[in-house]
Amino acid sequence: MSIIDLMREAMRSLEANRGRSLLTILGIVIGIAAVIAMTSLIGGVRNGLISGMGLNAARIVYINCGYPLDEDDIEDLARLMPDYEAIEGTYDSYSQVQMGDKSLSVGITGASATYLEMTGAASRLAEGRIYTDAEAESKSRVALIGRNGIEAFFGSPGADAVGKTIQLNGKSFTVLGVVDDGMTGTDYCNVYMPTETVRQDFGQGWDYLSSVVGLAREGADIEAVQQQTVEQVGKLKGIAEDELESMVSVWSMKSSIDQLNTFMMSFQLIMGAVAGISLLVGGIGIMNMMLTNVTERIREIGVRRALGARGRDITLQFLTESATLCVSGGIIGTLAGYAIAWGLAFGAGALGFDLGSMTGMGSTGAALTPAIEPGAITIAVGISIVIGLVFGYYPARRAAKLDPVECLRYQ
Repeated sequence: MSIIDLMREAMRSLEANRGRSLLTILGIVIGIAAVIAMTSLIGGVRNGLISGMGLNAARIVYINCGYPLDEDDIEDLARLMPDYEAIEGTYDSYSQVQMGDKSLSVGITGASATYLEMTGAASRLAEGRIYTDAEAESKSRVALIGRNGIEAFFGSPGADAVGKTIQLNGKSFTVLGVVDDGMTGTDYCNVYMPTETVRQDFGQGWDYLSSVVGLAREGADIEAVQQQTVEQVGKLKGIAEDELESMVSVWSMKSSIDQLNTFMMSFQLIMGAVAGISLLVGGIGIMNMMLTNVTERIREIGVRRALGARGRDITLQFLTESATLCVSGGIIGTLAGYAIAWGLAFGAGALGFDLGSMTGMGSTGAALTPAIEPGAITIAVGISIVIGLVFGYYPARRAAKLDPVECLRYQ
């Protein structure tokens, strides 16, 4: 018999016992649905967190030194280390603003437009635009404010802030954009301004940088870049080799992302093991049904053998029925799994679950979006086929070994 004939016969057999078939594959449906729902939700959380960190998160390297670093130092570091695509520093300050009976703490970050692009602040821009290089060079009094500051500065969280001015240290700054920085419900607000503007209006009398961040090139070995950075910073600042570990600290977001992936993978393995129990139970149910089918169709098997069917044909027939049954369960389970994942995501959104505000790494209002991964669908269907073949093999071989004469005598 051809594959098409085998499939047609299998579908007819399952159609004849529709109710029993649906109940039999229930374990497969539950197991596959659990795997798909868990995988898509975990993938959605992971994608949301990494997206909140910024597109270049895995390539960002943070550089700290016990000795102050200035603009000349990062220029030298960029020249000595071609593995960096860019190295930028910030000049930070702080201000306190009194709004009626409330006091707002304002963290001021003086940074270039390149820094905003590198660290993902630009990608979290909800309204407006970032400042241009020309505005930065001319020390323009322009700013980006965190969404948390809109209500404090303008009286309402839904107020239109772009184009308006805010007062800091007695000076007016034009708001160019609003950044979703994950800060909500606190008396703290982030404000980004051009570096030279902060030096000019909030200078504390020093020239060294508050922080230094590097963007490694695509494909660079981040761990090697970190080690080389420690060595080069030590040489630039004349730090003894035995003091490097205590005086220079270099770390990257890649390590955080790797930890996140490890945690997610561990959770997936645990949930997968639990779902595997359901699949095992479903497989046993498949075997039980196929054994019942063999008993009920003994006379049919005898007729087929009498008409020339070989033992291999009988084996393939029952294996095809078992595999078709499991694949059907896998498809139903996949659809059910994604439906469950989207339902849970919708419910979480209705309850106020917000990746951005809960983790501080994403945009406020960022809903959990399940990740639809073709690989997971392929694995689910593959697992279904394997279960069908493994648990259907014994009933199929039992059917193939029946004596044709005894089968025809069976009443």
